[in-house]
Amino acid sequence: MKLAKQVISEELIRFEAHFKEAVKSRVALLDRIMQYIVKRKGKQMRPMFVLLCAKLGGTINDSTYRAASLVELVHTATLVHDDVVDDSMERRGFFSVNALWKNKIAILVGDYLLSKGLLLSLTNKDHQVLEILTEAFKLMSEGELLQFEKSRKLNLKEEIYYEIIKGKTASLLASACAAGASTTFEDPAQVEKLKQFGEKVGLAFQIKDDLFDYGLDDIGKPTGNDIKEKKLTLPLIYTLNNCSADTRRRIIYIVKNENTQKDKIKFILESVEKSGGIKYATDKMLLFRDEALEILYEFPDSDVRRALEELVRYTTDRKY
Repeated sequence: MKLAKQVISEELIRFEAHFKEAVKSRVALLDRIMQYIVKRKGKQMRPMFVLLCAKLGGTINDSTYRAASLVELVHTATLVHDDVVDDSMERRGFFSVNALWKNKIAILVGDYLLSKGLLLSLTNKDHQVLEILTEAFKLMSEGELLQFEKSRKLNLKEEIYYEIIKGKTASLLASACAAGASTTFEDPAQVEKLKQFGEKVGLAFQIKDDLFDYGLDDIGKPTGNDIKEKKLTLPLIYTLNNCSADTRRRIIYIVKNENTQKDKIKFILESVEKSGGIKYATDKMLLFRDEALEILYEFPDSDVRRALEELVRYTTDRKY
């Protein structure tokens, strides 16, 4: 992400200031938690997509910074809530909010972050940005609930999988690109084009995350966490649709009843590799990446476009 950080180096510094201001609170406990969250933020990919998509259309302005802050507020809120739902004690190698302050406070912190984001846009009359992000938040909730519903049956079709990840992951990245673009582009068609671009990147991003669970040498260490949580991701969906009836029955039984046993998980991981599930998912991931790049190449060549291309390739080449 070297070029991306160079192209928007000054803008990222200003964004940091905007975001710190956006999460400030008059409640001492809340302010302490906000400082903890700010210090342990991730790679900030989504704000970078906001800023770069805006810069593709013109000069970054205050509305752009507020859009980037809103995206980060929504994203952080969903992570805090997800850790409660998943009973996760860690986030990016540090204790999660719920691990340190318990579930009730974590839920309220997530709610606070969402309300701050909504107020940030409403107060400044950034109605288009707010509309874009509110739609994404609805889709994220629907995607998560659809996954819960379908996971119980363990009979997930590939098109339903795409519907799930389009909602739970791709919608936020799509809205980040559209929100940034809406602050500089005057043509709604260009904003929509960048929204589609972001969605394709988001789909590729989620498939990459799913592949980490099966970790080959060039992907990372296998964890089997998705299997433990009874999540059917693309490598496993492909395997269930392309293996023998006996193997299918055994995999489904393990996922339902033996999903914490290491030797059983190992059998599934090996079956997925043997069936071609890893290769199939990798090919699909690269297809979505290339579709995103096709959209991006419709814009004139520039350092900003090349920085966006670098970010897109990072989503599929990353090691963690």
